[in-house]
Amino acid sequence: MSIEFKLPDLGENIEAGDVINVLVSVGDSVTADQAILEMETGKATIEVPSTVAGVIRKIHVQAGDKVRVGQIVLTLDGEGAKQGDGEVVDSAPSTLPPKPAAEPQAPAPKPQPASEEKEKEKEKEDASAAPPAPAPVQRAEHLPVPAAPSVRKFAREVGLDVRQVPGSGPGGRITIQDVKAFTKKIVQSGGGTAAPAGAGGPIPAPLPDFSTWGEIDVQPMSSVRKLTAEHMARCWSNIPHVTQHDQADITILEEYRKRWKSKVEQAGGKLTPTAMLLKIVAGAIKAHPQFASSIDPAKQTIIQKKYMHIGVAVDTPKGLVVPVIRNVDRKNIIELSVELTDIAKRARDGKVGLSEMQGGVFTITNLGGIGGTYFTPIVNHPDVAILGVGRGSLQPVYVDGRFEPRLLMPLSLSYDHRVIDGADGARFLQWIVQAISEPILLALEG
Repeated sequence: MSIEFKLPDLGENIEAGDVINVLVSVGDSVTADQAILEMETGKATIEVPSTVAGVIRKIHVQAGDKVRVGQIVLTLDGEGAKQGDGEVVDSAPSTLPPKPAAEPQAPAPKPQPASEEKEKEKEKEDASAAPPAPAPVQRAEHLPVPAAPSVRKFAREVGLDVRQVPGSGPGGRITIQDVKAFTKKIVQSGGGTAAPAGAGGPIPAPLPDFSTWGEIDVQPMSSVRKLTAEHMARCWSNIPHVTQHDQADITILEEYRKRWKSKVEQAGGKLTPTAMLLKIVAGAIKAHPQFASSIDPAKQTIIQKKYMHIGVAVDTPKGLVVPVIRNVDRKNIIELSVELTDIAKRARDGKVGLSEMQGGVFTITNLGGIGGTYFTPIVNHPDVAILGVGRGSLQPVYVDGRFEPRLLMPLSLSYDHRVIDGADGARFLQWIVQAISEPILLALEG
């Protein structure tokens, strides 16, 4: 039996990916779940497994190709596994009988003419009886939406976030009819059109032709930049941000870092302020657990997570990515330093998988290596807070009746004001400041 294996759904809003490496050759025997492609999809590198077992007869893609979901990847001799969403299709001719032609529908009766006055009265009644806007479904951002690529594309074209659409298909699968019905209900309720998928706000106005005033250079957005732009716009539009600033005395912490960095290097890591902050932030969250929560506006609930996975923003040649360090509270600083060194390097090399960028409860973004002081980081939805770190600098500090040179580090805490009050934000940031200047606090309360 000849089988065409097509590129399966790669995740929400991912319609294509770049082939980094083809892991099989013509004539190879493959088994179900065997990796056949290594692909870059947006911010992550993933391996695409086969869903069938068989012998490869032809490979339709090569390294460097951009492959779209549903595109034929391999032709095999073997047995098909499953149908749907362009995954595996038996290329043998179908033996099913043709579907009978649909019976012609009777023409709809023409509406009876009505007077202009009655029509106006009817419009007023319809307007006053407009149904309420449909309640959107709340789905986690990191989980795939049960919808075919064609359905997600259609939702974007009509300006709708497909995550909000309830599905009527098997297992809650979303169909084009579901998208149409949901959009119609929004319009009928007087709510206008939905926000464009990924944008989290109104459809942007078209730009003028800048070439009218001089020379321009148009560069396409990379896949990482597209995803970052969409996610940041959604975060900024949906979260009421507050940012508080403070500075921490890292003089003692820096002495510790210099004293113990060689021990960490022997273990294969690098002792950086971010690695030390991971442990400090974990202690702060333990003391203030609301900072590891998410809000569900549809259900009017706040979800508190009992695990301590913290994301760290990494600057890469392709853009910003946020890999997640798991169970920070259960690891010592040496372990955290080794893990952070490894995952940051793989992030810069484009070798971090999707699963390694999911599940965080809080984010740290450190720009101190580049420079600058205070800034206003955007909360990484569905988190409720993010800590921004600037470059430390020597400053005169008045201590015991005289000025001393102290190394101060600027900190900026942004949080979701629906969950975190200003007083809570100040207490959380003060806990971090005190733990940095007096690390004994980690042992006492962390």
